[in-house]
Amino acid sequence: MDFILEVLPAAWHLLLESSVYIIFGLLISGLLRVFLSPTSVATHLGQGRFRSVFKAALLGIPLPLCSCGVLPAAAGLRKQGANKGATAAFLISTPESGIDSIAITWALMDPIMTLARPVAAFSTAAAAGVSENLFARGRKDAAPDYDITCQVDGCCEGLDCPPEEHARHHTLSEKIREGLRFSMTDVWADIAPWFFVGVLLAGLIVALVPDEVMGQFLGGGLPSMLLMLAVGIPLYICATASTPIAAALILKGVSPGAALVFLLAGPATNVTSLTVLLKILGKRATAIYLVTIALFAVLFGLAVDQVYGLLGIQASAVVGKAAEWVPPWAQLLGGLTLLALSVKPVYKSLRAKLEGAASVLGVGGEGKPVRSLAGAGDPACASAGCGCDAGSADLETVIGYQGSGIRGC
Repeated sequence: MDFILEVLPAAWHLLLESSVYIIFGLLISGLLRVFLSPTSVATHLGQGRFRSVFKAALLGIPLPLCSCGVLPAAAGLRKQGANKGATAAFLISTPESGIDSIAITWALMDPIMTLARPVAAFSTAAAAGVSENLFARGRKDAAPDYDITCQVDGCCEGLDCPPEEHARHHTLSEKIREGLRFSMTDVWADIAPWFFVGVLLAGLIVALVPDEVMGQFLGGGLPSMLLMLAVGIPLYICATASTPIAAALILKGVSPGAALVFLLAGPATNVTSLTVLLKILGKRATAIYLVTIALFAVLFGLAVDQVYGLLGIQASAVVGKAAEWVPPWAQLLGGLTLLALSVKPVYKSLRAKLEGAASVLGVGGEGKPVRSLAGAGDPACASAGCGCDAGSADLETVIGYQGSGIRGC
């Protein structure tokens, strides 16, 4: 009982501090969905070894997709003509950043980390993409086949509907309404289960882990970065869920650079998605992808520690200061709103986990045999309402799923 009384208040405090910023990030992501179609920008990602990569890296920064959810979106870009370098850049910058994770980083950490995170994500993505395109020079990708389906409600496929005519199909208010609906349902459904896992783990760290343990092993320097890298690369955790954990680690004495390594490596990689990366990018590009993430995460981690040292800032002393700008009543309202929005997706996630356990025995949730998906990504995607079921789809179905453009499994 004492264990619960220590962990839950710490987790609840983190939820309140981040709630308003998360909602803000979700609203922006919903508007991006209806006003910026990921599939339509594929026209810019097929030509040029450098320009296409930089565009793809920038495109990925604000999109709220994790390392599992980004796979079908990247597969869609690849099929529509994006070169391998641009696809690799999108696959790195998207899960490492996002408007929602940037907002929660501001709330739970500080301005330095808020800036360092997207800058590191863009730099890593650009380096990996350019490297792949330089290695692959001389090869030509297939001509793009653009998807011009309506992004608001799929009212037309765009083939016999000129853009000027389709512009009259939906009013500004309809687009905003659809964007808000999308952010509060689809986007949050992908994030919610992992976010609450992250909050509970952060509460566990704050309440129970001795400060001297973290400071001894992760207090800074190259060994700390490599240790955090070893933890982050195989772990599956989204950018938003990783933030409260990183904030809790800093409070316990972990250097901000080591925390940044965790924020970069954890969301961008996980063991279960590597086979899908091999399918989309190939062996060479996947190797470049992993090496670049590891190298740049460590380099930026060391650089961030130097910045804090030069400025004379104690990271643990400034963590969470931005949350103080939000009045307590707004934090409480935001926290209760997130809890209400999370009931359905968390229930679906738990149900999918139970059905997944049943499938190990060869029986599905309704007593039906379940086909396994050999290495097609994280089976948890089925729990997020992402449009495919990892227990009953084949690899082509998973990576080919495009759905609404910025959700997937």
